[in-house]
Amino acid sequence: MGLQNAKPSSVKRANILMLGLDSAGKSTLLYKFRYKDAFLTTPTIGFNVDMLEAGKDFTLTFWDVGGQKKMRELWSNFLEDTSGLLYVVDSSDKRRLEESRREFELILKNESMKNVPVVVLANKQDLPGALNAEEITRRFKMQKYCSDRSWYVQPCCATTGEGLAEALQKVATFARQYKKSKETLTFITLKEL
Repeated sequence: MGLQNAKPSSVKRANILMLGLDSAGKSTLLYKFRYKDAFLTTPTIGFNVDMLEAGKDFTLTFWDVGGQKKMRELWSNFLEDTSGLLYVVDSSDKRRLEESRREFELILKNESMKNVPVVVLANKQDLPGALNAEEITRRFKMQKYCSDRSWYVQPCCATTGEGLAEALQKVATFARQYKKSKETLTFITLKEL
């Protein structure tokens, strides 16, 4: 392919993958990002896709993939060409925290996810006994698993919208930086050919 064809279009796009166990609140978060309303959602069988503007020249495509056990086996099919991972955790469900952490670890170990930036959403902060961001950071061993990438843990509440603007901003910034670093690498490799 000639280099002149590789000119980036004025609008940059990035794929953001939303994963997490079933009923962690992924679809509610996606609706809230988009409509500022909390919808009553049903379990996602398959996936939802939504596009959001993040700044005037940057569009994020969110892939919200169902978190039931059966669906999790398909998660790896969505990892290609991802510029950011939004991993949603139900901070109040201590019973399933370990299960959620194991799934998280598996995703990060996948070759396609090397260096991909991560924002963990510590959701359901409004519920009694919800673990705070520090606690989620510790339990999910963020420093250990994310030492090779940008990462952030954002406390939030999907139903009130608290913490969502910050989360969106963080994921957009990370995705932008990640895409830039990949483009630079591609350019260097092309020059060497």
